[in-house]
Amino acid sequence: MPEFSANLGFLWRELALPDAIRAAGKAGFDAVECHWPFETPASEVVRALDETGLTMLGLNTIRGNLAGGDNGLAALPGREDEARAAIDQAIDYAAAIETPNVHVMAGFAGGPKAHATFIENLHYAAEKAARHSITILIEPLNHYDAPNYFLGTSAQAKAVIHEVGMANLKLMFDCYHLQIMEGDITRRLASLMPIIGHIQIASVPDRAEPDRGELDYGHIFNALDDLGYTKPLGAEYRPRGTTEEGLGWMDAFR
Repeated sequence: MPEFSANLGFLWRELALPDAIRAAGKAGFDAVECHWPFETPASEVVRALDETGLTMLGLNTIRGNLAGGDNGLAALPGREDEARAAIDQAIDYAAAIETPNVHVMAGFAGGPKAHATFIENLHYAAEKAARHSITILIEPLNHYDAPNYFLGTSAQAKAVIHEVGMANLKLMFDCYHLQIMEGDITRRLASLMPIIGHIQIASVPDRAEPDRGELDYGHIFNALDDLGYTKPLGAEYRPRGTTEEGLGWMDAFR
C-alpha cells in the first residue's frame, strides 16, 4: 500500500503553511513537502508538524530574481555567491524543522561553464548538508514547462550525480516531468533506483490528480512495491478544483 506526501506548494495554497500542514494531516496524507517555506518561522512549522505527527520531507532552494526570470541559481556562472546563500538558507531551515531533503534548483542555463558551476555548487551543498544528515536532490524539469532549464533528462542528472560523487546527492524522480521528456517510466525507475532520493507524481499531460491521463499509476505503484520502495510518494499536482474535491484518488490507490 503506497504512502503519499502532500506537496504544499500546490495543495492548499490558500492556507498559511502551518494550516496547510494541518489540512494534509486531516486528509490522511502520510507526510508533507513544500517549495519555499522561508517566510514562515520555522517554529510555527515545527509546531504544526508536531501536532499532526507528519514529517516535512523536502523543500527547495529559492529561485532567485523572479522578475528577472530566474528559476534557480546553482548552474548560473557568476552568481555563485547567491547560489550558495540560497543553499545555506535551505539547509539551515531544513535542519531546523528536521527535513531530510533539500532540492537544489539549477536554473536556466546551458553549456560547459554552467555544468562546471553546477558541479561546484552541488559539492558545496552536499558537504554542508552531510553535517545535518540531509540529502541534496536534483530534479530534471521538462522543456515545455521550463524551457532552457539546465537539467532536462535523467541521464544528465545521473552523470552529474556520479561526477559529484557524494553519497548524499540523489535524484528527484518526478514522473510528470520524466514522462514528458523520456517515457518508459517503470523501466527507468528500476534502472535509476540506486540514485533516487524522492519520487513525485501527477497526471500527464495536465499535471493534475494522478487518477487519469497517460500514466497508469496503479501499475507504477505495483512496480515500486516490487522494487522495495517504501518512502512516501510526493503528490505534486495542481488540483482540477479545490484540493479537497480531488482527494478521492488516494482512496482508489490504497
